[in-house]
Amino acid sequence: MHVSIVNWVKGSACAQEMGSAGFQPAASDFQSDAPAGILPENPEPPRAGSAQPSRQDAGKSGLEARAPHPNREADASRYRLTFQRGDSVDSPWETHELPVINPALSIGTDVTGARVLAANATAKKCYTGQNPVNAGFFLTPEEAAEMIRADARNREVIFPYMIGRDLVEDYGPTRWIIDFAKRDQFAARSYALPWARVQERVMPIVLAKAEAEKKAQGKSVTRYTRIGERWWQFYDYRPGTIAAINSVPRWIALSRTSKRPIFEFISQQIHADSKLMVFAFADDYSFGILSSELHWQWTVARGSTLKGDQNYTSDTVFDTFPWPQKPKRGEIAEVAAAAVALRTLRREVMAAHGWSLRELYRTLDEPGDNPLRTAHARLDTAVRAAYAMPKPADPLAFLLALNLDLAAKEKAGETITPPGLPLKDGKGLISDDCIGIAAANANVRADC
Repeated sequence: MHVSIVNWVKGSACAQEMGSAGFQPAASDFQSDAPAGILPENPEPPRAGSAQPSRQDAGKSGLEARAPHPNREADASRYRLTFQRGDSVDSPWETHELPVINPALSIGTDVTGARVLAANATAKKCYTGQNPVNAGFFLTPEEAAEMIRADARNREVIFPYMIGRDLVEDYGPTRWIIDFAKRDQFAARSYALPWARVQERVMPIVLAKAEAEKKAQGKSVTRYTRIGERWWQFYDYRPGTIAAINSVPRWIALSRTSKRPIFEFISQQIHADSKLMVFAFADDYSFGILSSELHWQWTVARGSTLKGDQNYTSDTVFDTFPWPQKPKRGEIAEVAAAAVALRTLRREVMAAHGWSLRELYRTLDEPGDNPLRTAHARLDTAVRAAYAMPKPADPLAFLLALNLDLAAKEKAGETITPPGLPLKDGKGLISDDCIGIAAANANVRADC
């Protein structure tokens, strides 16, 4: 029988052993009448239709604990962690012997003790995109063009709009959106065609849901009645996101849920869906740090998962990720140059072969020389140098130590280097390539 490790831990005396030193179950926890959820000595792969372990907060791959066989003397210094990689019932199982099982239920360095850095949290540089909820706000590119031709002023409330799939598959926005922002009804009505569209496609749906919710809950005021009071506006406008996008000529996007760390610059003209992470940086150095293996390892260790994909979260990942503190200008320039070289290579290969970013990155799953792998290796080497990170250092252990050191400095009133370019003079470190409106479905360079 397979149950969640989280449930098993909470229901056993082992829960009392979980602390900063890790999960260290006592031998007395392993009895011959062991509770359900402790795997047998040689577990068989689950059969189709069998109960599967919950993956909520249970590490990154559906981790489960496994005790020594009840007929064998427990080894007080080694414990076994067994988990299934992947989401299929046929996905392979792995067992690892560890001196401790840490609270993160991982086989690597435990980074659950990382602290939120005020310099990161207050930088206002990382956001999720907008959430309009109602599809009636969307337009095809042709519909958007027609409205703008009819009245150029309509461009003030009509924007190209990108979702996560647009980034990795289409390399540009595939739809546009009507966004009245926080305009009141009188101001919104002055845009005749966009107003007529949402009046037809949005208003009836919102008001119907409001009425249904009132009846179901027996209340006069509900969530949807409040939405109904401003039905022409997005359910979740995310003003912080829009302010961040408007603060830079181009912003960095990452699909919020992804198997791979694929970042790209996006034009300020393009708005982001909630399935995209928005990083308000225009410089190539910041792009390089975010695109590095160090940042991705931190993302995997600190983020959540959705099926087999990583889910980026600003509070647990970005707000705790320590940036290089004293990089030299030459090191900053090398990170920026490697980042530009990476994007240049990607565009050239995509244009030559008609590939999407997703198709390009899938080539990394196969062995052999690969220019993309080489470009990322150059970037990773430059980023490590910016951190002054020793070659043999474990990346997560290094980042965790840096995080805790910086948190201590902030607590003592010291200033630390925040996310972003650590130079007042960014000359030569801010290029102008990005995904723009003209780049959609063309896999070509578009200057911001």
